[in-house]
Amino acid sequence: MIPSRVKFRHLQCLLQTARLGGVAKAAKSLGVSQPAVSKALAELEEILGVELMERSRAGVALTPVGEMFVRYAGASVAALRQGLDGVARARMEEEEVLTLGVLPSVAGRIVPEAIDRFRSTRAGVVLKVVSGPNLHLLDQLRLGALDLVFGRLGAPETMVGLSFQHLYSETVSFVVRPGHPLIAAPDLARIVDYPVLFPEQEAIIRSIVDRFLLANGIGHIADRIETVSNDFGRAYTRRSDAVWIISSGVAALDVAERTLVELPFDVSDTTGPVGVTTRADAEVGPTARLLIDAMQHAARLPADTKLKNEINKTI
Repeated sequence: MIPSRVKFRHLQCLLQTARLGGVAKAAKSLGVSQPAVSKALAELEEILGVELMERSRAGVALTPVGEMFVRYAGASVAALRQGLDGVARARMEEEEVLTLGVLPSVAGRIVPEAIDRFRSTRAGVVLKVVSGPNLHLLDQLRLGALDLVFGRLGAPETMVGLSFQHLYSETVSFVVRPGHPLIAAPDLARIVDYPVLFPEQEAIIRSIVDRFLLANGIGHIADRIETVSNDFGRAYTRRSDAVWIISSGVAALDVAERTLVELPFDVSDTTGPVGVTTRADAEVGPTARLLIDAMQHAARLPADTKLKNEINKTI
């Protein structure tokens, strides 16, 4: 029998603390205070009568019993989210809602084409499109707040309990304003002579960019602005001599419209898989499957066709 005192907040705090390896990180991801998470964990252990985690200066680690409980708790939280969504749909006269998490690199390049195709077959479905950092979206997917996530494949430690289906591959781009000095004399080593817009530490492409620059003899870049804001990156690059390092999909439309220029560096080593991520413990429903099929179709279209479609929509 499940103790009646076990609450949803107890399970959320446990799952996030276990995944992130620390109470402070869990609190930040849940948008609550660190003492609130610590209290919830203590309450849960008191209710169950077992120690779920071992605390140390290095963080927290699950006990064997904790590992077993987390497996079941994760599946239960996802199932509860699905049940709540089902009730919400029933209250809205059977209106079906599908919630998508999309990384900015696919939000403007693949998703619009896919949604157009999806809506031609399932026009009655309400789509909610949520964008944000990869780790946040995967957390929300794991908790059942999202049905699918489209974007780059996350690091192995972030994919626990999740399943990834490859759609296409993408590189990182170095983009500048038209007329930038590096266009006439492209030299990767010279990017340090200009301000560099750099992905934040938590960005999914950060480690890829770090490795690429080090492999090309570029170490610490002192004059850099770290950001995950595409609106800021786009605006600042257009008005300055900054070099913007960003996923190619984010700047693809700008490059096609010639408001930004992609520097001709060999970035093949930055290639990474892009696809759809789902929960491994939850079956993909028929509506979500139709959207995945639409994403696959959009991914197979030639890049210039997708860009022309998007440009035509802005005219």
